[in-house]
Order: sequence, then C-alpha cells, then structure tokens
Amino acid sequence: MIITNIETVPGKNIVEHFGLVSGSTIRAKHVGRDIMASLKNLVGGELKGYTHLLQESRQQALDRMVDQARQLGANAIVNVRFSTSSVAQGAAELYSYGTAVRIE
Repeated sequence: MIITNIETVPGKNIVEHFGLVSGSTIRAKHVGRDIMASLKNLVGGELKGYTHLLQESRQQALDRMVDQARQLGANAIVNVRFSTSSVAQGAAELYSYGTAVRIE
C-alpha cells in the first residue's frame, strides 16, 4: 500500500477513486507514565513514555485506515492527514484519514 500526504503519487496515474478511508484509536494516559512525566517536568526533557504512546497510536490508526482501503480494493491512499482530539480527561483520540485510490 502506497501512502502519501500529497494528492497524487508521482509517476503514477489514479485510475479509480474509492473515497474517504479512516482509522482511529483512543488512548488513555498510564499512571506510571504520569508519575514519570511529573518528575520530568521538574528537570525538563522529552517525555519518552508519551512519545512512545503517541507513536503506537499513530501506527494503529494508520493500520486501521490501510485495512479499510484494502477492503475497498485500493492500492494507495493519498492526501493522508492525522488529527487528535480530547475525548475525556486523560484520554485522546488519534485519527488518520485519506483518500483510497487505485493507481497504475
């Protein structure tokens, strides 16, 4: 599956358009990560636990979007975007979306 954040795949022709596909996941913060984040706020630096959590979340949302595109018969997804939103205190949704197409 070719995934790109631009409207076309360079050197390829879009021959079929399947429409919007998306994937999402909702993740809650982890108590252990919160404690480490609080300590890190005192000295500064990257919150690696949260970085890892967000990387996992992006990959899961992307995988779900790709699965949906495959079910439609697509071999590429163009114009891919990510979005986040808070759904509850301590929980956030990570959403990926794009346009499923077949290219040649």
